[in-house]
Amino acid sequence: MDKKHKKGQFSSSWGFVLSAVGSAVGMANVWGFPSKMGSNGGGAFLVAYLIFVVLFSTVGLSAEYAVGRRARTGTLGAYEMAWASRKKLGRAGGLLGWLPLAGSMCIALGYAVIISYVLKAFSNSLTGALMTADTAVWFESFSLTDYSVVPFHAVVVVGTLLTLLLGAKSIEKSNKVMMPLFFLIFVILAVRVAFLPGAAEGYRYMFSFRWHELLNPMVWIWAMGQAFFSLSITGSGMIVYGAYLDREEDVAALARQTALFDTIAALVAALVIIPACFAYGLDVGAGPSLLFVTLPRILQDIPLGQLFAIILYTAMVFAGVSSLQNMFEAVGESLLHRFPRLARSAMLVILCVVCLGIGVHMEPIFKWGPWMDIVSIYIIPIGATLGAVSWFWVMRREDLMDEVARGAKQAPGALWYRVGRYVYVPCAVVLCCVALFMKVAF
Repeated sequence: MDKKHKKGQFSSSWGFVLSAVGSAVGMANVWGFPSKMGSNGGGAFLVAYLIFVVLFSTVGLSAEYAVGRRARTGTLGAYEMAWASRKKLGRAGGLLGWLPLAGSMCIALGYAVIISYVLKAFSNSLTGALMTADTAVWFESFSLTDYSVVPFHAVVVVGTLLTLLLGAKSIEKSNKVMMPLFFLIFVILAVRVAFLPGAAEGYRYMFSFRWHELLNPMVWIWAMGQAFFSLSITGSGMIVYGAYLDREEDVAALARQTALFDTIAALVAALVIIPACFAYGLDVGAGPSLLFVTLPRILQDIPLGQLFAIILYTAMVFAGVSSLQNMFEAVGESLLHRFPRLARSAMLVILCVVCLGIGVHMEPIFKWGPWMDIVSIYIIPIGATLGAVSWFWVMRREDLMDEVARGAKQAPGALWYRVGRYVYVPCAVVLCCVALFMKVAF
């Protein structure tokens, strides 16, 4: 391994898992999973979701880790490598790689705005202003106004980029702090919510398995989409983390661990939000307003509500920043690959200028909301499908299998590859078609 990659390598499998979980854990877990679970049959959705998590982590996620490690670089280099196994198609693969990479950058632009909202909520929790406000009016005061969260926006973008100065090393160090605290905070919140009158109805809904709901194909579609994108299998982000993996790590085992902790995060978030909504008779499928209107309203009514509001938004800042790290690193590493003379510090400045230069003009929800829908409906699903097809239908089977087997205690066999080619890839294609033709944003 050359010095460049040795310097940018994760120092331990635990540090890698925490960083990968940090990338996966985000808004998709905290309001996406509870919202979809609450709207699609509760326990029935959970069963379907767990099935897809096992499938996608075993095959898709481990493949993205393996491809990144084999290429020893991120999105653009990985696609070049995969397509180069077909005669003279490496250049075409490198061009295709720009689409999922654009997905990472585009989603980062909107995601940074959401985290800015969270940071504002955290600030107002600290001052106590949030605890006396009409939460709906408070949310509208900045979510419907241009340039309303610029200072918070700048802190989010600059702060996140500073955690990327040392590449994998600084990503690992920051996630070793943020992710354990995230889990601890949400466990504390879940315990507090358990004592709310009426919370038991939420638990019953979550874990009552109404099997007839599984006959509804949309329950399976929503569960599949949630599992796919909660694990960050987008044909871009997880590749760059795989590029920083040691040659002797077991990518299949790491993929399973990532999926386990990501699922725990989603369930713990659901154990906070769904019982709380049932206790107060509120809509669990409220989307972004769940975090900025519904939960603050609940926290205003409970003892020590301000403390729990601070705790909640601290966890959400950690979840958001850890996901944004991955989006920025995916784009930044590919820029360094494409322009080898570009210094990392210069690359971070470029990302800062682009993200803030565009992002501050889309701070109102009526601007970033449609932007995120467009990215989620078109760019991300197509990019994820391109990745799945590239690994299992374009890349030489021997190359992929060799990399997945490297460092494994029990190497995946022919069945693993067949499941990837004939189950995982069709699932990606189905999700892409549903997104494109039904205009569904997962």
